[in-house]
Amino acid sequence: MTSSDARSFPDDLLKLQEQLHRAHAEHRAFLAGLPWSVEPMKGWARGERFSHRGDVPDSPGWSAEEKETVDRMWSEIRELAVSVVEHPHWATVSREEIVSARMELKKRARPAEDPVAPEAA
Repeated sequence: MTSSDARSFPDDLLKLQEQLHRAHAEHRAFLAGLPWSVEPMKGWARGERFSHRGDVPDSPGWSAEEKETVDRMWSEIRELAVSVVEHPHWATVSREEIVSARMELKKRARPAEDPVAPEAA
């Protein structure tokens, strides 16, 4: 298989990868709005413990609803990641091309509003 063939992605695979990008972005944004500790925990002043952020306030922990939302989001991310990885297209790509083709898919399917964010999946 030639390099250009490995870069011809089916529409459904491109859509799955874009959904995965979006799910990761939504997850990161949701986590950014949560308290720093899942469970209630007392904060500390910078001089008591090392902290690059300075004083760390008490954390009320996450509510049951917030924990459920994070679990649901992770479940969606896992399902999308499995769908992308197990897509039949990958059986048509030579072993030598898989990594570069996967990176190209991630680049090509990245939503326009998230053009540079690193991706873990």
